[in-house]
Amino acid sequence: MTTPPGSTLVGPELFSLSGRTALVTGAGSGIGRRIAIGLAQAGADVACLDRVAAGVAETVSTIEGLGRRAIALTGDVTDPDDLAAATASTETELGDLTVAVNCAGIASATPAEDLDVADWNRTIAVNLTGVFLSCQAEARRMFAHGGGTIVNIASMSGVIANRGLKQAHYNSSKAGVIHLTKSLATEWVDRGVRVNAISPGYTATPMNTRPEMVDQMRVFESETPMQRSASVDEMVGPAVFLASPASSYCTGVDLLVDGGFTCW
Repeated sequence: MTTPPGSTLVGPELFSLSGRTALVTGAGSGIGRRIAIGLAQAGADVACLDRVAAGVAETVSTIEGLGRRAIALTGDVTDPDDLAAATASTETELGDLTVAVNCAGIASATPAEDLDVADWNRTIAVNLTGVFLSCQAEARRMFAHGGGTIVNIASMSGVIANRGLKQAHYNSSKAGVIHLTKSLATEWVDRGVRVNAISPGYTATPMNTRPEMVDQMRVFESETPMQRSASVDEMVGPAVFLASPASSYCTGVDLLVDGGFTCW
């Protein structure tokens, strides 16, 4: 829930998620897995949703090793019924849903003139419609018990067109996530639900650390003011901040976490 004006929380308490129940989509790998674990490290119990059961089971095992409760959920973020079931299971097994982080997404690169409409539609369906449907299902639960906070994972590719990458479909989907976040933030502000976004820059996820990506990542790093890519660990702090009372006056924010890339 949002922290009311005049809160007396100080220091580490501002960033504590103790007593909160969180749901993370895309929790089976990469940024989603690390954020799910990070929320647990901040004190939350976490429901972990992904399409692949094996990955999400590993995330749950790690969280339980931290002494927090967690459940593994499988489902497709493009399916409203899967999301309704996931939010229901979250509340039945862990408690009232008050934090959600929507990380599920896909990426590919194809010249626009060669892009098949099926690839376009699939990217928009997962990256944008999937985020909307996730927010919708999560907010419905949050409305019922006074509010909560939602964090959507967008991308700096929603703000810029990356040099050397031909991904009009991906860029458009992430730009949509950013504006969707702002739209929902203003629509739900009087219902106690804050909605913010994180836009990561180039990050060392399993997708980006494949052998065939080594040379391309070196180029990206050379074009970044900090001269390196982010680790997935570096997405945890921003997520905990936006999920916690520390960001109680933030809604509709798109937090760029890009090593300064979009400054140049």
